[in-house]
Amino acid sequence: MSLVEVILLALGLSMDAFAVSVCKGLAIPKINFKTMAVCGLWFGGFQFLMPMIGYLLGAGFTGYITSITPWIAFVLLSLIGGNMIKESLSKKEEKANDSLGVKIMFTMAIATSIDALAVGVTFACVDVNISSMLGDFLNTTIASIIIGITTFIISCIGVKIGNIFGLKYKNKAELAGGIILICLGIKILLEHFNII
Repeated sequence: MSLVEVILLALGLSMDAFAVSVCKGLAIPKINFKTMAVCGLWFGGFQFLMPMIGYLLGAGFTGYITSITPWIAFVLLSLIGGNMIKESLSKKEEKANDSLGVKIMFTMAIATSIDALAVGVTFACVDVNISSMLGDFLNTTIASIIIGITTFIISCIGVKIGNIFGLKYKNKAELAGGIILICLGIKILLEHFNII
């Protein structure tokens, strides 16, 4: 997985956090940088942490399943992407909550980063190659940092957009994120079969 693919993956993964941030921005009457940064740090921090945990869990068993690791990556990314697409098409309205308390933010950060845990397992199954001078662990760490920073920025933007425009872009962002993840899964599979 190259740097460009990691950035696309980061954008796809950050769309759940973006959608929740839009809802936060909608619920909070007055937005300032601190409000945006609190959301960004919660969501970005967990989006960094979860792939690392997933990688460490997945690295323990990839040696046993090397022949099917591209399929695992494809299935995980497709399931996550499919779920995001399904949520984007759902008519169910999310309840806006203006609380930035630890209990609420922790719960939302976990909920929006579970897919990043699965992506961390994917990192253990595919070659993350941001720099050929670095080993697997450092490449995965840099990829996780990129995901965290991207999510931080996207979440801050989401809070502001939610405050200004409401829910107009929430579903479109989730749909785009789902499509990106499915396309990355397909690309991994096609590379495995030397089609691309």
